[in-house]
Amino acid sequence: MSVVSAATVVRGSRRTQVKWAVSDAAAMTWRNLLKYVRLPQLLVFSTVQPVMFVLLFTYVFGGAIGGVQGKYIDYLLPGIFIQATIFGSAQTGVGLADDLSRGMIDRFRSLPMARSAVLAGRTLSDTCRNVFVVLLMTGVGTLIGFRFHVGFFASIAAMGIAVLFGLTFSWISALIGMSVRDPEVAQSAGFIWIFPLIFASSAFVPLQSMPGWLQSFARVNPITYTVDAIRALSEGGSTFSPFWHSLAWMGGLLAVFIPLSVARYRRVT
Repeated sequence: MSVVSAATVVRGSRRTQVKWAVSDAAAMTWRNLLKYVRLPQLLVFSTVQPVMFVLLFTYVFGGAIGGVQGKYIDYLLPGIFIQATIFGSAQTGVGLADDLSRGMIDRFRSLPMARSAVLAGRTLSDTCRNVFVVLLMTGVGTLIGFRFHVGFFASIAAMGIAVLFGLTFSWISALIGMSVRDPEVAQSAGFIWIFPLIFASSAFVPLQSMPGWLQSFARVNPITYTVDAIRALSEGGSTFSPFWHSLAWMGGLLAVFIPLSVARYRRVT
């Protein structure tokens, strides 16, 4: 066999492996999404919480929060986007821990499927759910006065950043879920570090309203950069600094937690 023909076979084999991995990941994604069809209460409960936050913060706390120009709902909803997608990403770890505890992942390993399919399918299915949640939050916000003031493409970009941020945190959650291996522990471990990050950011209140020591942390919080980028895309303003800082954070977190999650998956299965 000539060198050229050998290289062609290798490239063809790699293309076949990629198609195989993509097909398996799509099958696992569909398998996870079917749970919401069979158990619609899972989707209901995952969407009720962000709706409640929108209504409570708008009507209960909105009048007491100062330092916000314009309507508070316009300021609030970008923060709700991020809160909803991060909370949704916590379910990635819960789902993986549940599959591990019930022996499902061991069964998947016995099938002729790509090793990457389980992790990719879980994170992608939770990302699909986050797309639905963000669209729902946009609809609820619109009903009570929220508006995108910049334009259609900017609004799509704003929602896309929120979904991408949720995907980033899904990989962190995946590592947690595979480390604890118990669904209840995974749920607690997934939320205990999320709450300080969300509330110590610009998600719900201006940074100027916080104590000085907390402002120092909030200004470098990745949630602050991402919320500010979404807010600039929805209300208008300079997106350069928060947008690129947010992308840098997401790229760095993915570069760290995807390899860690894959390595952990290989050890626990």
